[in-house]
Amino acid sequence: MTTQTKPIEAYSLPTPNGQKLHIMLEELGVPYTYHRIDIGKGEQFAPDFLAISPNNKIPAIIDPEGPGGEPISIFESGAILKYLALKFGKLYPTDQRAQVKVDEWLFWQVGGFGPMLGQNHHFNLYAPEKLPYAQKRYIDETKRLYGVLNKQLEGRDYIAGDYSIADIATIGWAQGWKNQSQDIEEFPNVKAWMERLAARPAVTRGLLVGK
Repeated sequence: MTTQTKPIEAYSLPTPNGQKLHIMLEELGVPYTYHRIDIGKGEQFAPDFLAISPNNKIPAIIDPEGPGGEPISIFESGAILKYLALKFGKLYPTDQRAQVKVDEWLFWQVGGFGPMLGQNHHFNLYAPEKLPYAQKRYIDETKRLYGVLNKQLEGRDYIAGDYSIADIATIGWAQGWKNQSQDIEEFPNVKAWMERLAARPAVTRGLLVGK
């Protein structure tokens, strides 16, 4: 089992994307140092941060004990989750077919469940001008995606079989169902899955990092 002697440097915020990293680090139980990147103050555009996250988004990490023992920086939450899972041999299966399933749902989250719910948040919570067409579009797409997740969780405790980085990637976004104009009672499998994850101490700790 890989061990970590020097803390992983975690550049993040307690947003749904940042929470993926926080939960993962708590689940792994490895040492890390949390660095708050205040996007409200534009800190994501600072040259030092752009050097490790060229898309000026959180989260990003520096692992001082990367491949070959040399430091490595990583941006994009999905890439970070997969890197950490592979490095420490946890929360990602070894069977190739099982890996494909986890990858499918990880990429589903980073390509759809996150971005579409993010647009929902923007047009319904933050946009200075209310645009009914945009609001309805993203509320409807959010509902569709919750339906996809609910169907996938039918008869399963976790999204891709065993608990994995696919679940970790998704939980922070799913928590915001109220602000997304959704009724969680319409998605009983999602509700039960959320309760299952909430019972994990590492998930609870990870969701609180930075708050």
